[in-house]
Amino acid sequence: MKALLLETADGPSSVRVAEVETPTPKPGEVRVAIKAASMNHREMWIARGLYPGMVLPTTLGCDGAGVVDAIGEGVTGAAIGDEVVIYPGRNWGPNRHAPQAAFGLLGMPFDGTMAQYICVPAENLAPKPAKMTWEEAAATVLTGLTAWRALMFKGQLQPGETVLISGIGGGVATFGLAFAVAHGAKVYVTGENEDVLARAKAMGALGGLLYTDPDWRKQVGKLTGGIDVVLDGAPAPSYANYVRAINPGARIVIYGSTAGDKFEVTATGIFLKSASIVGSQVGDQQDFRDMLAFVDKHGIKPVIEKTFTLDQSPEALLYLESGHSFGKVVVTV
Repeated sequence: MKALLLETADGPSSVRVAEVETPTPKPGEVRVAIKAASMNHREMWIARGLYPGMVLPTTLGCDGAGVVDAIGEGVTGAAIGDEVVIYPGRNWGPNRHAPQAAFGLLGMPFDGTMAQYICVPAENLAPKPAKMTWEEAAATVLTGLTAWRALMFKGQLQPGETVLISGIGGGVATFGLAFAVAHGAKVYVTGENEDVLARAKAMGALGGLLYTDPDWRKQVGKLTGGIDVVLDGAPAPSYANYVRAINPGARIVIYGSTAGDKFEVTATGIFLKSASIVGSQVGDQQDFRDMLAFVDKHGIKPVIEKTFTLDQSPEALLYLESGHSFGKVVVTV
């Protein structure tokens, strides 16, 4: 079968489409014929060797949707021909609040979805939402799951609350906007240019600020009227700009460190408002099922920026690095 293979972590240009052995499902596993997969920024970090627990060679990709075409021994609840979306992790464990040490994602350390076939545990399957295309289903997996857990499980977002989403345009932030609007929250965003802010407003954001404006900290309180939940994947440059605008009891949910690993926190700014700074990563299978049910109920669909074929998947990764601006990059198989 064909797969997007990383053998040496020399950067995004080092990936290639190669012929690899077609996997056979082990007991408890199913094989899925992939119809579509989607790119995430983690593929760029993996290609550069900047990901913990690197195991090479590997097939990249943790987002995938397709059709069950083989079933391993002992599997129940799955049938050949089922149209499914694949939960992107393995070995989360029993604690809903955090994964166990053995947890990992498809595409690193486990073989990933940028391939014609993948074998996964049967419990990793969820029915594909009927109103979604294969491309839309695949583009919903990791970023949708991450946004859902951060807002709903960790952030405990309630209808009517005010949300600030930093760095709109990225996959998690864009899903966070869609989820929060559908949930009845008042959403404000920051973005890199006016075009991105305009697209966010078209999706339901009530207003936006340019994070490239050094004075945006002076505007955020007036614009939002006070913030209950923050969804932030780049706190290093942004935290100091919004923290004075948080409401009592606010939850600041951090799901990444895209623009740097360190930022300064003033203790009084948190405890005097009984606020929380919460870390969030990916999500468990309950989050995945809840997210897909919410997506199906509200007819939410991902923003897809550009689509490539599997043969073009090395170009897709380079595009994600250099040309990506708003939404998801998808690979069809």
